[in-house]
Amino acid sequence: MKLTSLLIPEGPTAHPRRVLITGCLGQLGRTLQQTLARHVRLGVDLPDCDITDPAVIPFIEAQAPDVVIHTAAYTNVDGAEANPDLVFRINMWGTHNLALACQRIGAPLLYISTNEVFDGTRTNTAYYEWEAVNPLSVYARSKAAGEAAVRTLLQRFYIVRIAWLFAPGNNNFPRKIIEAADKHGALRVVSDEFGNPTYAPDLAAAIAQLIETNHFGIYHLVNGGSCSRYEFAREILRQAGRPDVAVTPIAHTEWVRSSTPPLHALLANTNAAALGITLRPWQEALAAFFQTS
Repeated sequence: MKLTSLLIPEGPTAHPRRVLITGCLGQLGRTLQQTLARHVRLGVDLPDCDITDPAVIPFIEAQAPDVVIHTAAYTNVDGAEANPDLVFRINMWGTHNLALACQRIGAPLLYISTNEVFDGTRTNTAYYEWEAVNPLSVYARSKAAGEAAVRTLLQRFYIVRIAWLFAPGNNNFPRKIIEAADKHGALRVVSDEFGNPTYAPDLAAAIAQLIETNHFGIYHLVNGGSCSRYEFAREILRQAGRPDVAVTPIAHTEWVRSSTPPLHALLANTNAAALGITLRPWQEALAAFFQTS
């Protein structure tokens, strides 16, 4: 195994830490490497580092990180239904290995989880950090199992649940909506699935604040406000200068999927807000996305 990247902060900084980031080539991993510029960032990802291999434990020990941020995961929610063994090997067993490594070196682990650990069956309120989970899909169950591994093996951890992540670049929900609109001239989008759009740079900034606090526990870090997939698509097209594209709202039963997504798994940011860590409204974050993409 080897590090995909080793980046040293430029110029003088106050007490930079060694921060190891798994999944450093993904949307959030890349953004974190940019955001955590004052720290020594150690990036690992496939094919050079396989978190499911027990050899990752001594490898991480040798890097001596002060904190590990675990973003690596199997995230193809629909594809997970046909590959449960692979999904659990990555999302649960890989997380188990990382937690063991952190246990051995006494470093805290920040584990990225998901709103999908909740079943989303209620519509009157968002889910709080302390509520019991009830995952519906293979993907969601694997992420909940990862949470359990972290809580079981470590005392010093951050579990950060996120939802509907999008980052600058081309492989994200806003770009897919725009490309589909330009190709077809009209869209059909689910209107009864609700969530919290979360902009990766805002999330990364919140994580950077959180790891400085040493207030360990479970956090919901999502942009302010919520919407349906339909409302998200409409706002994307409006901000992209395509307000006249016809968007037809449809029920989730009209959009056949392999997985069972939670329909109303809204996350309430309670614990982080108590520390002064909040994210701006998702509409403002979307505007920033278009300014940088």
